Amino acid sequence: MTLKELSQLYYLNREIEMNQERLAKLDYEIKADEEQLQYLELKAASPSSPSYDGMPKSPSYENRLESTVARIIELQEHIKRKKALRSDCAMMIQAKQILCLAERNKLERYIADLPTPLLRMIFTYRFVNGLTLDQVSECIGVKTTPDSVKKMCYRYLSNEK
Repeated sequence: MTLKELSQLYYLNREIEMNQERLAKLDYEIKADEEQLQYLELKAASPSSPSYDGMPKSPSYENRLESTVARIIELQEHIKRKKALRSDCAMMIQAKQILCLAERNKLERYIADLPTPLLRMIFTYRFVNGLTLDQVSECIGVKTTPDSVKKMCYRYLSNEK
């Protein structure tokens, strides 16, 4: 197995996190748009009575209700598009999670076949858990440094070819 193949799980997890952040942002935007829509609907449901002061009014004054209704329709379409985007994003996350599980199973089977417990620990911490080399050496302890962990990993991979 190559380093690129071993790193796929890490990148899949990062991609899932990125999509989850996008999903949360869409949820927030949809909620804000729905609150704006509710406000506009209340505003349109109770229009103000005309003023009878005898003064001429600008055309925009008389078209307030029309512009509010137009804004409501526009906002409803906008919310519908964002909900469709949200649905697509949620399905993409689910698909990536399934792919992630398959990749993790493949990786764990590979790691189980490694010759020494130390190598299995290094590969598990590094490629399954996604830890940095510093974190891997801390977790293992027993006089390991980030450089020694890296060398053991790369030596095994280069000898495997």
